[in-house]
Amino acid sequence: MVAHVLRLRLALLVGALNARPAVVVRRLVAFGVLAVAVAAVCVAFVRLDRVPADEAATLAVVGGAALIAGFLLIPLFTGADDPLDPRRFVTTGAEPRTVAWTVAAASPLGVPGVVVLSIAVAMAVAATGHGAPVWQAVLSAALLVATTVLASRCAMAVSAVALRDRRSPQLTGLMVTAAGVVVIPVAAFAFSLEWSGGLPSPLTEAAQVLAITPFGAAPAIAVRAGGPLVASLLVAVGTIVLLALAWYLLVQLMMTRTERPVPVRERRGLGWFAVMPGLPGGAVAARSIVYWFGDARYLANVIVVPIASVLIVTPLLIVGVPLQTVALIPPPILALFLGWLIHNDLAYDSTGVWLHISAGVRGVADRIGRLVPILMIGIPLLALMITGSIWVHGRWAVLPALVGVCISLFAAGLGLGSIASVAAPYAVSRPGEGPFEQPQRTGGGVPQAVVLLGAIVLSAPSLWWGWLALSGDEDAAWTSFWSGLGVGVGVLVVGVAVGGALFERRTGRIMEFAETL
Repeated sequence: MVAHVLRLRLALLVGALNARPAVVVRRLVAFGVLAVAVAAVCVAFVRLDRVPADEAATLAVVGGAALIAGFLLIPLFTGADDPLDPRRFVTTGAEPRTVAWTVAAASPLGVPGVVVLSIAVAMAVAATGHGAPVWQAVLSAALLVATTVLASRCAMAVSAVALRDRRSPQLTGLMVTAAGVVVIPVAAFAFSLEWSGGLPSPLTEAAQVLAITPFGAAPAIAVRAGGPLVASLLVAVGTIVLLALAWYLLVQLMMTRTERPVPVRERRGLGWFAVMPGLPGGAVAARSIVYWFGDARYLANVIVVPIASVLIVTPLLIVGVPLQTVALIPPPILALFLGWLIHNDLAYDSTGVWLHISAGVRGVADRIGRLVPILMIGIPLLALMITGSIWVHGRWAVLPALVGVCISLFAAGLGLGSIASVAAPYAVSRPGEGPFEQPQRTGGGVPQAVVLLGAIVLSAPSLWWGWLALSGDEDAAWTSFWSGLGVGVGVLVVGVAVGGALFERRTGRIMEFAETL
């Protein structure tokens, strides 16, 4: 079967040239541009034998990690048709296991596969030029090819199963935003480095970290020795095993499950409801997203909070506090208030909460669905604010600490808010009213204060370690990051669970409260 699929693969490549002259010309031009670009990259890698070994190792690891990341992400964004889609082999009666390994074996025979093979060979040649054993360079190249092939296979399978029929302007915008959250901080970090005296030390440190991650482990094998070589080898082999298992499960799912075809036009007409999973939590999330981006009461909060987080620190600049220090204050303030925003979300949704209750939606599904909009808004805002703050501050060594503090404040606020919005909702302006019109009410101050102060108290460990990192202890920066991540995720999980249980126990009171608004 492998030989048959290989012949089909060759036939597809030849068939790409069997088209109208104008199409053939465009394809040949595209292939030519790609060939020139790949040749330039290969020459650059081969000529790494002329630079010091440590710089060559850094460039090889970073370049290999970028290659693997591209093969994993590009299929998700492009949504191109897979000529070796496993579902096309259903009519042959072949077993999913046979199809999975056959398609994986035939994948390198194609334009993307040739690109990977060429770059892998060039990196192996460069490694041997710096004294690496031939077996080590060949092993690194083989693992790099296997990782990229399996990563692209899994990405194309996920795109075909979960994203193909759901593609819409909403999903495209969401994916572009997610890419920006990663690309913008990385680009800002790269431009902030000092490149005049060779490779910057932060880039070398980043390469050392990438060397023990799934993205950089395979290319790092050719340039490492001793204990680091073993660590990279274990990570690379483990990554391939997990990708192979994921690919097999995806193929089995694609070949054994029959989905009801839904017209693309029908899906696109549903907007966010077509993007979100077909689960109760997905429906709640889609409806909440529509409210957040269409209700003036939500939009006012989204606009005011980032502006207020910057204006709050203006008096510090007036009294003479250095700009490099003041620049680190807005992101934690923004994270704190973004997490605090949902502490009364049921009151804002008074006209629709009865839908969830009458439909028997589980409390956890309601709580999770209502978190999706603020996560979609908060994560990009925090990524941009943190990147800008570190850029102005000038010390990227404190980045982990700032990220940890923001995660702790944001996630802890979301967790506590998920409980407070069910346990103690209070009256707010009604739908259609101005965002700054507030009804006469009693109470409301206690849940606001509890969520706000509770998030600060729970984030105290991360804040303390962050202060030590700012004082010069760079090791404390990672302690702040991990403590903030642990506290934030823990509080968020507990808050969603407790809030979901309260939602199911207090459905009657929630309905009474919604009717009084």
